[in-house]
Amino acid sequence: MVIAIAVSAGKPSDLVSMAKRASANNFLKLVNGITNILAEENGQIGNMQITGRLVSIQPTGDAIIVGDVHGDMMSLKTILENSKFMEKASKNEEITMIFLGDYGDRGLHSPEVYYIILKLKEVFPKRIILMKGNHEGPNDLLAHPHDLLDHLQRKFGDASSHTYSALRKLFDYLYNAVLIDKRYVLLHGGVPSQASTTEDLAFAHEKHPHETHLEEILWSDPREGIRGTRPSPRGAGRLFGEDITERLLRVSKTKVLIRGHEPSKGGFSTNHSEKILTLFSRKGPPYHNKSGAYLHLDLSEEAENALQLIHHIHKF
Repeated sequence: MVIAIAVSAGKPSDLVSMAKRASANNFLKLVNGITNILAEENGQIGNMQITGRLVSIQPTGDAIIVGDVHGDMMSLKTILENSKFMEKASKNEEITMIFLGDYGDRGLHSPEVYYIILKLKEVFPKRIILMKGNHEGPNDLLAHPHDLLDHLQRKFGDASSHTYSALRKLFDYLYNAVLIDKRYVLLHGGVPSQASTTEDLAFAHEKHPHETHLEEILWSDPREGIRGTRPSPRGAGRLFGEDITERLLRVSKTKVLIRGHEPSKGGFSTNHSEKILTLFSRKGPPYHNKSGAYLHLDLSEEAENALQLIHHIHKF
């Protein structure tokens, strides 16, 4: 409780310092605690209505939407500082931070990034939404290279296998999708091309691997100039055309798909006649993008396309 109060009253730099100092036992306790919180989230929680692994949000207050972080602690620190999320949440302002997945791998500070994000969830449980990326997928869909265990070994030594097992359990409870009523649908990667209802988003994890919804949510990418889907060079998921995007927007009664998954030199990009906005929230190697970006929305405002969201994007 003392630590939680200190974090809520503190600064992102304080949270970074805690993450750097965290022992294996502290890390394990935090991971297991958040796993229990996520496992019990159901029904109405604050501004969130939870069904399966789908979060529905009413369009009130602000939302900070963060794309792939991939172990880049300094990019995460910059986002927390610039957005003033901790300060606003501590004052009980109506603000939600939504992470689109891919927290670790390919970044030296993957354990610290997990610690920071999970500590935010512990302190502000009704204001943090943690989505599943392809780097948090089930064993048969796990991304490669998957170097999280190497980073845990560097930080925790002999305890790394225990911390890794705990994180793998946590991944099972991360969310498949977020709906912001009549405005936005948020997925990590792409559109489940055979989805016919929002229940296909909510229960994609339960229908895997018999149906492809979860694989496509985690792995698929939009492509211009095609209809339907085609095989993906990633080896999982599909490339999908604008007609597939339009169908999901109709099913979800939303206007714009917001996703991560694909690096962008400028931190963001648009696709499919501006029906899709892609965010990538880290910069530097191994992606070598010049900027990262996050989105800060007033959810009461309506947008017809992603172009109308660009002035809400914050690059760093």
